[in-house]
Formats: sequence, structure tokens, C-alpha cells
Amino acid sequence: MKEFKNHTFIICAYKESQYLEECIKSVLSQNVKSNVIITTSTPNDYIKNLANKYNIEMFINNGEKGIGQDWNYGVSKAKTDYVTVAHQDDIYKTEYLENIVKCIEKGLDFIIAFTDYREIKNNIEIELTKNLKIKKILLFPLKIFKKSKFIRRRSLSLGNSICCPSVTINKKITGENPYITDMKCDLDWDTWDKLSKYKGRFLYINKELMAHRIHEESETSNLIENNIRLEEDFLMLQRYWPKPIAKFIMKFYGKAIETNKM
Repeated sequence: MKEFKNHTFIICAYKESQYLEECIKSVLSQNVKSNVIITTSTPNDYIKNLANKYNIEMFINNGEKGIGQDWNYGVSKAKTDYVTVAHQDDIYKTEYLENIVKCIEKGLDFIIAFTDYREIKNNIEIELTKNLKIKKILLFPLKIFKKSKFIRRRSLSLGNSICCPSVTINKKITGENPYITDMKCDLDWDTWDKLSKYKGRFLYINKELMAHRIHEESETSNLIENNIRLEEDFLMLQRYWPKPIAKFIMKFYGKAIETNKM
């Protein structure tokens, strides 16, 4: 099996997710072998036992808590230049890392590299939703204009079309703490907005190389239920558009995020 030593999967574990082991298996089953660590701010025997079962080093975040803080903590624990923050409920196709590595070996250095994805509901990978089809359209220009700051910001101006757990980050450019932690739900969109201003590539691999699980216990579902996501989406849209236009775009958002509800 091919090995790429300059990459780490960081599995962020929280409480006792029934899907954690499936996520672990998916990163360990990659066609290209790399480093894997588990980080958590909620240490318990369940996570510890799985780490021991698969011989994965576990790190405990005893510092500042929060989603973004946990992600940054994980990134800081990786000793490699390239990192993928794996969310505990999601699954990576065996070719995910292989495609990232091919880009690196071709000299296509990047700020972030990311892929398309599918969604899992009730343990079944579902057909592409209207929301995901729209995201593909928004991302298409990045296939051509990889280095254009203007194009990447236009792609982000109508929504967060980049799937967070599909992203591999280049720490040589982003540093040890890439994620902005001010928001609860849109911290990834907030981060891509920051990184879109950096010099380098946003490398979009238009293959569905991971699956994002939607279930009622997920933090995303909770934030949607409490309308926090809609509030933050509106704040983000106002970075790109005047307030009246942002309000108009928001009319479509309520329908779009319905696909993230159970």
C-alpha cells in the first residue's frame, strides 16, 4: 500500500457517537496510508476503547471548548503539513486521500483542497438533493480559476458550498489555527471567507469522495432547529451583498436547509 507521511486525518470525537467506529474504519481503509489521530474535549471510556482497539493516539483538549476550538486543537496536534479534520459521523471513500495526494504530487500546492460529497440519512446514502446540485454549480468555476480570489469569493457569496469535512488544509499556508471560532454553525464558511483572501489555490476535486451523515443528534441539526444557522447565514451573506439583497437570498435559504433536517 502506498504511504503519504505528510498527511494526518484528525478525527474529532465528541461524547459517545454510535457512528465513530465507522468513521475510524473509513480513514484507516484509504488506498493511501497516512497518519491518524483522535482528539476530544469530552474524554470517556467509549472513545478511549476505540482508540486502543485501532491503535490510534488520542489527545484530550483541556483548553478552550467549542467546535472551532476543538478543530484548531486537532490541527495543532498533527505533525504534518496537510491535515483533514474528520467529523466523527462521516465516512470517507477509499479513494479520498489518493485524489488529494495526486494533486500534491503534480505540484498543485493549495490553501485548501476539497471534494464533492453525498449525504447519508437513516444509514443510507441518498440521491443528490437539489441543495447539493446547486453547490456543484457554485463550485464549478473553481475548476477553471483555481487561483482567482475574485472567483472563489463569488462562489462563496451565495452560500457555503464547500463541505467542511471534505477539506484538506495546507498548514504551511494556514498555520496551526486555521479555523475562525466566532460563530457556532458557520465557522467553516467564515474560515473559507478568510482563506479566500490568501494567495494560492482553492483546489476543487469534483468527485464525490465522502459521505456526510445527517441525523437528529448532530450539532448541525440542533443549530438548524434553534435557527442559529439562519441567523449566521444572514450575517455571512451581508459580507458579500447589501442588506436588502442578502434578505432576498435568505428567502431561498429556509427551503435549502430543509434537506438537513430529519
